[in-house]
Formats: sequence, structure tokens, C-alpha cells
Amino acid sequence: MSTFTLNPAQLEAVHHLHGPCLVIAGAGSGKTRVITQKIAQLLSVGYRPRNIAAITFTNKAAQEMRERARQLVGPKAGQELVVSTFHSLGVRILREDGRHLGLKEQFSILDSDDVLSVLRDAGGTTDAATAKSWQWTISLWKNQNLSPQQALAYAQDDMQRAAAVVMQRYQERLTAYQAVDFDDLIGLPLKLLSTNAEARGKWQELLRYVLVDEYQDTNAVQYELLKLLVGERAMFTAVGDDDQSIYGWRGATIENLKRLPLDFPQLKVIALEQNYRSTSAILRAANNVIGSNPKLFPKTLWSEFGEGDPITLIEADGEEHEAERAVARIQSIRANHGGTQFKDFAILYRANHQARIFEQALRRAEIPYKVSGGQSFFDKSEIKDLCAWLRLLVNQDDDPAFLRAVTTPKRGIGHQTLGHLSEFAAKWKLSMFESLFSESLQAMISAKALHGLHEFGRYVVDLEYRARHTVGAEEGKALLLEWLADIGYEQHLLDNEDNEKVAAARWNNVLDFIDWVAKRCGGVLSEEGGVTSETPRQTVLQVAQTISVILSLAERQEDQDQVVLTTLHASKGLEWPHVILVGVNEGLLPFKSEDEDMTPQRLEEERRLMYVGITRARRTLAVSTLRRRKKNRETVAGIPSRFIAEMKLHESGIKEDPREKLKRMREQLAAKAAVSAAAQKAGRD
Repeated sequence: MSTFTLNPAQLEAVHHLHGPCLVIAGAGSGKTRVITQKIAQLLSVGYRPRNIAAITFTNKAAQEMRERARQLVGPKAGQELVVSTFHSLGVRILREDGRHLGLKEQFSILDSDDVLSVLRDAGGTTDAATAKSWQWTISLWKNQNLSPQQALAYAQDDMQRAAAVVMQRYQERLTAYQAVDFDDLIGLPLKLLSTNAEARGKWQELLRYVLVDEYQDTNAVQYELLKLLVGERAMFTAVGDDDQSIYGWRGATIENLKRLPLDFPQLKVIALEQNYRSTSAILRAANNVIGSNPKLFPKTLWSEFGEGDPITLIEADGEEHEAERAVARIQSIRANHGGTQFKDFAILYRANHQARIFEQALRRAEIPYKVSGGQSFFDKSEIKDLCAWLRLLVNQDDDPAFLRAVTTPKRGIGHQTLGHLSEFAAKWKLSMFESLFSESLQAMISAKALHGLHEFGRYVVDLEYRARHTVGAEEGKALLLEWLADIGYEQHLLDNEDNEKVAAARWNNVLDFIDWVAKRCGGVLSEEGGVTSETPRQTVLQVAQTISVILSLAERQEDQDQVVLTTLHASKGLEWPHVILVGVNEGLLPFKSEDEDMTPQRLEEERRLMYVGITRARRTLAVSTLRRRKKNRETVAGIPSRFIAEMKLHESGIKEDPREKLKRMREQLAAKAAVSAAAQKAGRD
């Protein structure tokens, strides 16, 4: 795509190459086009592809940007560009230069479940809720660049003080295991570049121009890392929108937008206001809502798509009625607009629990749907446990898989033993599994601990041998069930769950997974994306080797014709022709819990969330509010959200739902009849 297709503001952003630039990109204003065109412009003035970094927040966004850049600049240049998430870039920096911080090149990256397990151990608790509370608090502290000592000084109550103490022990364990968590992938590169001039110089020289997408979502640590990457040259473009800053609860701070002009006085600020997504009616409502927030960088969205349909306001009697009305709207639009597909619709809500009632209504109407952002089967901790074992059978150098398998179920091998093993492995540049059988290890580990490690190692070797020689569905299932019995996995689930029903449900998930793997050993691949295909019979080990590929295929749902149910947070960056925004009531949106004070900052973020929801719609938008809603076990009066009034729907007229109109007419006729009957009775009296 050539630059003549850009509007004047986009052109200005693309051609500003000398000095820092902030592009305030309103919803649907073509920011990805600006970033990719700017990459092409940088290449045209002499930058090498490998010296340009485009950083975003999700793998999906990075993949889309990489693909669009490749189409624009060609496959060779596109391949050399550094297009990645903040966390992927952090991994690269630590793999190459983490030795300066004492990390071996193949350090382990712990996922959320691994972190919970280490925190339980560090805090001496089996209570999952407590461990999750620590995890949340420690993650926020890390995103604010606080050390355990600083966190302890910062702690405001006994719970936070306990979390700070656990944080210290947790960090000691991570160091011992040669492991990092997700937050460390930003925090440790920041520590490296701020303390090591050699590494800082290397990365500043390598990444000579940096573009950051979704800049409003950066936290304090990411901002400091960006400053160190761009250095005094300050050759960067930040693209973001203060009106779409909705992740304050996980550490993102709008302060980073305020700080840019202060830290970089020569900053060029360019606003993109032309919207390429929505009709004027939708944009006017969005502008009206966000206009109630204080503005960092004023802008007003507009489009050339014409007025479009008025926004529909739906008033439902309760949650079930609201779901029925949403289904009826989908059916009506499809009936009246030929060619409209189910995937053209999205139902957006504030909290995950609101999805269930809409799922039930859609199932009754036989409308296909998907819940976006919900937990995948393969994200469940019990399935991840088993996948770790299978990964270890395939690759015994996989240290994260080793750490998970050796401690799940627990076998009396403590963190100190694993710390010594990790230290030994790092010293001799071995994997942790390889190190088990080294004769020198006994000098570092007690005889009892060594016996436990050897027993585990021998079992893995034996299981790998049997998995390599076991072919077919029945044989594969028998081996897998025998393995679960050998390691006592069902008992492990019972021991780690207070609720027997939850433990039983988790065990059923395990049995489903075993069936899933066994079927693939049998040579018939069950339906994946609507296609059933025949494959040769495989060994258990062969299936384990391809498991990651199978998982990615099983979860590839984007092209299916389904209504999307998703939270407002997960909807950011997406768009649909027809959007139904539900549960727009005080207490739900803006969300307010019982014990919470609604601060001005919280209200402003909730308003930005409403703005994000409105601007997902391209052609039609319905806003649904409840007359009565469920609150805990009670039914209470529903108060329409203040954001509905702020939309100022009267400015362009409200399109009344036909069923609402019919109901209102019936109520008016009934009221007139009652008045007439009363008058007649009074006359007779």
C-alpha cells in the first residue's frame, strides 16, 4: 500500500523520522497502517530491517503486524525486522545477555500454575486463594519495579507484609531454580540495561529505531525499559490512545503518557481522528461519553461512513429476558440483512460471569457461539501437569517441564534440593535431568534426596521407553492409565482440593485428556476445525511429540461462523459489524463491589471501558440495560448506567426496539382502559 492512501495526519506521523513521536491514535483510526508504513519509510531512508523494532502486547497483534509489514516491505526485509511483544523481546535480551545477572542461557520460564506452586511452597500454604492473592500482589509490585525489600517498606497492612515476606522467599527459589516468571521478562532486562553499560550499548546500537504499539497499556517497568532502549538518541514512535487505557488493575498506567512530553521535550504529538470503522451515530455517542473524562490530548473521532442506524436502547426485565432479546436481535438482523453471518455479531459484557445466561439462550436457539477469553481445556492446571510429563519424555532438556513433573505429585524433593541441582546444572552447562545421574552431584545433595531424584529419573527413562514402543489406542490408554496410577495422580488431586466435587471434575478432565491422546495413538484424528482425517497408528511418544501442534490446531477457531461472547477488556483491538453491549447498569458498568469506594480515577477507567465497547461496533450498536438484576442471591432494582445518559442518544434519536414499542403501547392502552373504567365507575356512583 503506497503512502498516498494515507490521510494528512497519518502522513505526518509516517514522515516524522527525526526525534521522538507520539501518535494519539483514536479507535479505528488506522494505527497499524501507520506503523507498517513508517517501517517502510525508515527502510527507504537507510535503516536496516534488523535495526528496527516494533513492539506490541500480544502475540496475535505481533503476528498481524509482522504479516502486514512483510506484505509491504517484502519477505526478506520482513523476516529481519524485530517484531515482537515486550515479553518476547525480554526473553531474547536475557537469552543473549542474562549471564551478566547470573542466568544460564536456557533458564526456565514459569507459567502461572508453576508460579502458584512455588508460592505455595515459599509461603508454606496449601490454600490456592491465598497463593493467588500473593501472586496478584507480587505481580503488581514487580510491575511497579519494587524489590522485596521495597515492597516490605511499602506494605500497608498485615496481608501485604506477609506477601512481601513470601516475595523474598519466592525470589530466592526462582534464583535457585534458574527460573523467571512472566513479570521478570521485563524487570530483569530493565535491571540488566540499567546496571550493565556493555549490554545497554549493545541493545541501543542494535535497535536503532523503536515503535511501540498500544503505548497506553505500558506499565512503569516497560516505560523505563523503553527509555533505556532508545537512549539519548530517542528515535522512537509511541502509538496509543489515552481514551483506551483500561488495564490499570494490572499495572498499566496512563501516567506514562503524561511523562513522555516531560522526559522528551522535543516530542512531536500527532492525533489521528479520522475513523475507518464506525458510522457517525456510533462515533458521536462514543465522543459524548469520553468527553466527560479529563483530556490529556484532545481529539474528536469522525468518519465518512454517514449517519448510519440510530443506536438501539433495550430495557430488559431481567438477565434471562436480556439474553432472549439479544438472541431475537441477532435473528432479526440476519433475517432482514441478507449475507449477514453469525461471526458478524458480538455480545460484550463487563464480567465473565455474565456469559452463562447468554450461552444458554444461544444454545436453545441453536446459534453457534464461542466464548472468547475463557479458559481453554488445555490451560487447566491438571492438563498442564500431564503435558509437562509428556514434554519431558520428548525432551529431557526441558527444565520447566522437569520442575513441574518432579514436583507434581510431590515426592519429597524440596526446593533446596532442586536449587542445588539447578546450581550444579548451571555450573556444568547441563540440563537438570542430565545432572541427575552425574557422579559429582552426590557432593552437593544428601543421600536421601539423591535417592529420590534417581528414583524419579529411572521412572522417566522407563516411561519414555514404554511410550516409544506402545502403539494404538487401547494399548496407549492402558499405558497412560498405568502411569497415572504409578504417580498417584488421582490422590494428588484429592489432597490438593478442599472440595471433593472439584477434585472429581478435575479427574474427569484428566480422563478426557487420556482419551484424547489415546485416540490419536489409534490412528484416527477426530474432528479438528470440521475436518476428520485418517492417520497411521502412532506410538504414545509420537503423539507427545506432536502435541503442541495438535493443541494449536484444536484452538484455531477464528474462521468459524460463530457469535462472539467476550468481555469488554478482551474486546479491545477487535471490531464487529453488529455489537450488543449488555448489562449496562450501575454496579456492573461502571463496576463497583460492595466494599469499594468509586474514586474519580476508577470511574474514568470504567468510562474508558464503555468507550472501548461502543467503538467496537461498525454498523449497528444496541445498548441493553436491566430493570431488575441479580445481586448475590437477591434480585434488586436495576439502575441504568450513567454512561447511557452520557451517550446523549436524544441528539440523533434512539431507535426503539420494536418489542419495546409494542410493550409500551400495550401498557399505555391498559392505562387508558383503567382510567376509563374508573371514570365510568365514578359516574355510576
